[in-house]
Amino acid sequence: MNDPNGLVYFDGEYHLFYQYNPHAAVWGPISWGHAVSRDLIHWENLPVALGPDKWGQAWSGSVVVDWRNSSGLGPKGTPPMVAVYTAHNREFKAAGLTQPEGQHLAYSTDRGRTWVKYAGNPVLPNPGDERNFRDPKVAWHAASHQWVMALAEGDHSVFYGSPDLKNWRYLSAFGKGIGGHGGTWECPDLFPLTVRESGETKWVLVQSLNAGGPNGGSGVQYFIGDFDGTHFTLDPQFAAAVRRLGGVWLDWGRDDYAVVSWSDVPASDGRRIAIGWMANWDYAAKVPTERWRGAMTVPRTLALHKTPAGFRLFVNPVREMETLRGTPHVVSARRVDGRLALALDRDTVSQSDMLLRFDRPAGPVRFGLIFSNARGEEFRVGYDGATGRYFSDRRKAGDPAFSDRFAAGVHSAPRDATTVQMKLRLLMDAASMELFADEGRTVMTETFFPSQKFDRVSLFSEGGRAQFRGAVIYPMNRIWSAQDRQPVDMPSHDADMKTKRG
Repeated sequence: MNDPNGLVYFDGEYHLFYQYNPHAAVWGPISWGHAVSRDLIHWENLPVALGPDKWGQAWSGSVVVDWRNSSGLGPKGTPPMVAVYTAHNREFKAAGLTQPEGQHLAYSTDRGRTWVKYAGNPVLPNPGDERNFRDPKVAWHAASHQWVMALAEGDHSVFYGSPDLKNWRYLSAFGKGIGGHGGTWECPDLFPLTVRESGETKWVLVQSLNAGGPNGGSGVQYFIGDFDGTHFTLDPQFAAAVRRLGGVWLDWGRDDYAVVSWSDVPASDGRRIAIGWMANWDYAAKVPTERWRGAMTVPRTLALHKTPAGFRLFVNPVREMETLRGTPHVVSARRVDGRLALALDRDTVSQSDMLLRFDRPAGPVRFGLIFSNARGEEFRVGYDGATGRYFSDRRKAGDPAFSDRFAAGVHSAPRDATTVQMKLRLLMDAASMELFADEGRTVMTETFFPSQKFDRVSLFSEGGRAQFRGAVIYPMNRIWSAQDRQPVDMPSHDADMKTKRG
């Protein structure tokens, strides 16, 4: 599996579609896998929703609920679910063309259980011979009374408008020469958010990039501005930050890509919830897993804040994750000088929700946590006072021979917060770490593949003492039963494709 697609909430269910090969644990031929959940935590796998046809493979896209039946595709009194997705035909190369892609439509009138491809496809043909014209994200824009599509086109985004989801007209473009470049833009997402401090509304454009990420390979940047139904205009202060930083990143780790958000989450909920593919195109096809390859991050809430540096997104796990917490283990404050083992249950080490506090060091002290096992493998995460950056070091977290890019160096992220106290939340799993620092102001997602689970953890400091202010560490209860974990022979492994974390 790779990119999440078609995230939509309808009739009490969160739908997660995703790029999926039903025949092998490697890429292609790509279809839309499908899972549903009522709580964003426990997922039920459903049959493949969309598969390849004469137009090509079913690549990334989005799903909306057509509440007014503007498309005319729903029976009377039943709003259809409408998917707009990219059809990608690699065989067009044989005709001397460069992989043209067009946007297609499919619809469902039975809560997403079965899908019918629209007879009039493509609804948005390729404008010429554009090799990267894909990943439509569609939403209703009430102010201009139209559906708006954000679409990736090479090294920028384009916007289209439609009254009925079937007929589209070009609106504008954004992004040439702005933000992170060096690769192909993919998987845009355009939505409004209320600024927590002022109550004003700003627009967010999330934009994936492959390659050109902050620590190499693929990554996800974002932009803050205004959208008037035709043009996206960058906020001046945010534009200055983009020029200064070369891009503002949603996640600084190596393993969060193609992030998109759910459509039609009820207004009574009020959250903008997103999820990403937990991998990097530098090595995604090579990671040493068995029976399945690929996973999603935990679902996350995006909140827009006005900071001294300007508008910034704060990202945190959805509150539903807390329902998995077991009995907490409290660790008292202490000074750390060297390495100090923590007395935790071994299973807790490799599957836990950790809330930790440190004081920002006055000098070049490097500190954090070391996860390790009896084979001498270890993963380090923490803060480097010499650089003012958080870091993730997986160079010794398992055999990296499967890729020369996986463990080429230490990955880092700047600390944007200025407070003395540093709050870290770590979601640890057998093969992943999701760091949310300073209440979600800085995020890093990293995968690793030790030969056996990490079952011990230590505090550490280098270059001086670190002031540790205490922690609350929760074991995370397992979601799936033993029956769900039975081996499934390839290639028919649909039953094994529930998102198994840990």
